[in-house]
Amino acid sequence: MRRISATFTLGLLLLLAGCSKGHREETASEAREPQKVTSIDLKESVGAPAINLTAAPGVAFDYRYAFVLPDTAISAVQERHAAACEKLGPQHCRITGMRYTLVDEDEVRGQLLFKLDPALARNFGKEGIAAVEQAKGRLVDAAIEGNDVGSVIDQSQQRSKRIEDELGGVDKRLAEGVKTASEREELQRRAEQLRQQQNVEQTRRDEGAEMLANTPMTFNYAGKRGFSWGDSPIGDAWATSQSSFTTMVSIILVALGALLPWALLAALLVVLWRKTPLRNLRRKPREATPASEA
Repeated sequence: MRRISATFTLGLLLLLAGCSKGHREETASEAREPQKVTSIDLKESVGAPAINLTAAPGVAFDYRYAFVLPDTAISAVQERHAAACEKLGPQHCRITGMRYTLVDEDEVRGQLLFKLDPALARNFGKEGIAAVEQAKGRLVDAAIEGNDVGSVIDQSQQRSKRIEDELGGVDKRLAEGVKTASEREELQRRAEQLRQQQNVEQTRRDEGAEMLANTPMTFNYAGKRGFSWGDSPIGDAWATSQSSFTTMVSIILVALGALLPWALLAALLVVLWRKTPLRNLRRKPREATPASEA
């Protein structure tokens, strides 16, 4: 009976050990397995990444977008972007610059510069991209740079506090009176230096506050001849064929322009040579030759 009990106990212990080992291995396997992340279909989400930058207090951002779209559509898209800014009102959006350049006969470049309310900048950029896509264009470059202005302002405030403390001490010594005129002049000179430093720090903070209150955004537009056919191999081949044909016609016209005057001159000389009296002068030597032989 004791043997059976011992055997049963040993088996139960082995079973519990196996279960515990299996549970540890399963837990370790789960720990080693990387966390699954929902994949993004790039074919359906080509464009600027949807990153919420408003969760960075004290950081001043600078947005820059570059678009490629049909040359003939650039002017209309610029007007649409400008109208969207004007709709927000000058307290939320201001146009600070505009450029429209005809590079070639049918090649266009353009630019728009904005100053935006930081809370509206991200959505304004998304709407700007949507307007370009509706005009059969696309976003080709997006850059968002941040400047930690909040830290600069904090450090400037700390420096101002130290300057203020030192300036208070200098003013107190001047008010109490000093023994010599040279010492007074030195204290006055030091007080003036401290006040200038305070002005510099205040200017730095004002500039930082301006950067935080107004977000710059740049839209660059570039045209592409033949882009209206679509971004496809067929469209690219057609655009290349058009460019090649235009080059061939240009070369032919240049060659004709260079050779045509000489061809006209040669034709004129031939006509003059065949006309009288030049033709008679050419025949007389031939007629005189038999007479001399006789």
